[in-house]
Amino acid sequence: MATRPDITYAIHHLSQFVSALTDMHMVAAHRVLRYIKGSPGKGLFYPAATAPSLKAFSDSDWASCPETRKSVTGFCIFLGNSLVSWRSKKQPTVSVSSSEAKYRALATTACELQWLSSLLQDLHVNLASPALVFCDNKSVIAISENFVFHERTKHIEIDCHVVRERVAQGLIKLLSVSSLNQIADGFTKPLAAPLFDVFVAKLGMLDLHFPAYGGY
Repeated sequence: MATRPDITYAIHHLSQFVSALTDMHMVAAHRVLRYIKGSPGKGLFYPAATAPSLKAFSDSDWASCPETRKSVTGFCIFLGNSLVSWRSKKQPTVSVSSSEAKYRALATTACELQWLSSLLQDLHVNLASPALVFCDNKSVIAISENFVFHERTKHIEIDCHVVRERVAQGLIKLLSVSSLNQIADGFTKPLAAPLFDVFVAKLGMLDLHFPAYGGY
């Protein structure tokens, strides 16, 4: 997954059954292998010239685990137009609403952005503006920007303070995005083939074996 973010969700899901594999899981694993074999030259492309700015997409799939009803956190972070960090991971606790699940995902994304910002500072890369974080849940953005809402969310108070603090520091700026344009959606759930192709294209992945200039 270090160079193939397109298989992150599939590997995350299959890794939960390593100790108790069934024929169904083996079929799914073979399908992933066939996909990799069919595109051996596909990988991330990092252009030489890129803007020193961070942009992140944060999402979650509420209660998607049928056994535990835990949600899945998914995020992807771009430095300029280059994908530099991504994750698909089941949340440690059960969320009682989709907003809570997305807020936990947002807190995880904010912590990753904090680490990346510190790393870039050590490399003497100065960020001219706060990291833009796109979320497709307006209530989550309202909670981050309005203290009045915090009285209703004491059960996720730590996550509220984590995100709120990063916003107050000017490290991140929260923006709303439609679900159709939510890139991190592919890290939280399986997608149909057409949507998956769009997801892979938005990650900035290219295939070295694909003929250039339309085959001419």
